Amino acid sequence: MDPVTIPIGGMSCDNCVREVGQAIRRVPGVLSANVSVGSATVEYDSAITNRAVIAAAISFAGYTPQEA
Repeated sequence: MDPVTIPIGGMSCDNCVREVGQAIRRVPGVLSANVSVGSATVEYDSAITNRAVIAAAISFAGYTPQEA
């Protein structure tokens, strides 16, 4: 289990938090996601997924993952 905190641009409300959380939790290998406006802390199984895949899910949801 590898935790990572990802800063996220474009988030401004609870709806954003919900959308990003749903997108991250859909990624196979994600064990948990704690999302707040502006960032997400994600625990995932590195044998199944990685930060790039999680960032892609955030982008697909319409938000901008940033380098930590």
